[in-house]
Amino acid sequence: MLEDFIYTLPLFIVGLGAVVLMLISPIQRISLRKASIITVLFMSVALIIDLIPMSQMYSVFPFEDTFQAMIVVDTYSGYFSAILLMGAILTILIGINYFEKHIQFTTEFFSLFLFSLFGMMLLVHANELITALIALEIASLSLYVMIGYQKVIERRVEASYRYLVLGSLSGAFFLLGSSFIYAATQTTHIGKISQYIQNNIEGDITILLIGVTMIFITFLFKIAAFPFQNWAIDVYDGAPYPVTTFMAATFKAAIFGFILRFVLVDLEMIRDFWDDMFFYIIVFTLLYGSFLAIIQNSLKRMLAASSIVHTGYLLIAFISIDIIGKSAASSIIFYLVAYFLSAIGAFGLLSYISSDDQVRISYEDFRGFAHIRPYMAAMMSVFMLSLAGIPSTIGFIGKFYIFTGAIEAGYPILAVFGILATFISVYYYFKLIAIMYFYPSAKMQDVPPLRGLAPLLIGSLAVAIVWGGVGNILISYFPGVDFLIDMAKLAYESLFAHN
Repeated sequence: MLEDFIYTLPLFIVGLGAVVLMLISPIQRISLRKASIITVLFMSVALIIDLIPMSQMYSVFPFEDTFQAMIVVDTYSGYFSAILLMGAILTILIGINYFEKHIQFTTEFFSLFLFSLFGMMLLVHANELITALIALEIASLSLYVMIGYQKVIERRVEASYRYLVLGSLSGAFFLLGSSFIYAATQTTHIGKISQYIQNNIEGDITILLIGVTMIFITFLFKIAAFPFQNWAIDVYDGAPYPVTTFMAATFKAAIFGFILRFVLVDLEMIRDFWDDMFFYIIVFTLLYGSFLAIIQNSLKRMLAASSIVHTGYLLIAFISIDIIGKSAASSIIFYLVAYFLSAIGAFGLLSYISSDDQVRISYEDFRGFAHIRPYMAAMMSVFMLSLAGIPSTIGFIGKFYIFTGAIEAGYPILAVFGILATFISVYYYFKLIAIMYFYPSAKMQDVPPLRGLAPLLIGSLAVAIVWGGVGNILISYFPGVDFLIDMAKLAYESLFAHN
C-alpha cells in the first residue's frame, strides 16, 4: 500500500496543490506572485519525486484491488509526466511578468492551472479508456476557463467558447468510440483489448474498428491535425500568452502520451488498417499548415499555424510505428521534447516582451529588434532555427530521426513532404530573423529589460536547444541527445514490462 502511494505521489501532489490553491483563493493578502510560488513549489516537489526512478525500467498498477488496473505507473508515464511538469513550471515562471500586469488574474487561475496539469498527468497514466476520457475532460474544462479568464477581453471569450464547443464535440467522439469498443470487446482496459483482437483477428471486428476510428478523430482534433486544425489558430491567438504556451507544448505532449500507449499496446495487429487514412492526413497537415503559417502577419498566429506543421512531423513517425515500432515511438517521444523546448522558449519570450498584448505582436513590430535588445533577439533566433530544423539545434536532430525512420519504414514520399515543409518553414521563421537583424527599427516601443528569473529561464532553454543539437561533441561525458534517446527507448520498453 505504501509503495503504491509513493508511485502515485507526483499525481497526488499536483491534485492536492490544485485543491489548496482553490481553498486559499478567497484570502485577499495572497498576491499573484505568492500564488505562483506556491504553484511552482507543488509542481517542483512532484517533479523531483517523479525523476527519482527514471533511470530504471518499472511498471506497476498502483492500488490494483481498488482501481482494477485503470491507472498504470511506469517509466513511460514517468517520462511524460516529467515533460508535463517541466512545461508547467516553465510556463508559470516565465509568465509571472504577464500575470502581474493583468489585474484580471487571481489565485483561482493557478488552481485551474494545476487541475489542468493533473488531468494531463492522469491521461498519461490512464490504462483504461473511460479513465482517459475523464482525465481529458479535466484538462480540457480547466483550459476552457483559463482561455477566457480575462473575460473583459472579447477575443478571449470568443476563443474560449469556440474551443468549448468544438472540444466538447471531439470528447463526444471519444465517448462514443469507447462505447463501440466496449460493445465489441466487453472491456475498455488497455491490454485486454489486444487480447480480444488476437483471439478474433480472423472474425468480424468492424465495430471495434469504428470505435478506434472515433477515438482517432478526437486525437486528431486535440493535436490540430488536418482536417480538424482550423480551431487552433483562433484559439491560440485568442488565449493569454501563458495559456497558449501551455496548450501548444504541454497539452500536445499529454495527448500523444496516451494515444501512443493505446496504439502500441492494443493495436499492434491492426495498425495498418488506418495507414492510408493517416498518409493523406499527414500530407494535407504539412501542406495546409505551411500555407497557413506563410500567410500570417501576427507572430502568435504564425507560431500557432506552424504548430500544425509540427503535428504533421509527429504523425510521420506515428504512421511508421507499424514497421519500426520502437524506433518510431522513440522518435515521437524525442521530438516532443525538442518541440516542447522550442515552443515554450518562443511563446515564453513573446509573453515576456508583449506583456500588454499590444507590443511586438507582428513581424513589423520586430524591425531592428536586435539593435534594441540583442540578447533577446539572439534567443528568439535560436528558437526559430530549432523550429525550422536547422543543424546544430535539437530540432534538426528530431527531424532527422523522424525522416530517416519514415524512409526505413517504407514511406519515402512522406519524408519528401516533410523535408519540403521544412524548406517552406525556413521562409516564415527566417523572415523574423531577417527583420530583427537586417532592418532599421521602425519605432522604439517599450521593451522590458532583461531582469528577473524569466530571461534566465528563456536563455537556458536556448542553451539547451543548442546543446541538444551538438550533443556530447563538446564534452564527451556530458549527457546530450544520446541520453534523451536512451530514455525514450527505456520508456517504450516499459510499456511491455508490467509487473
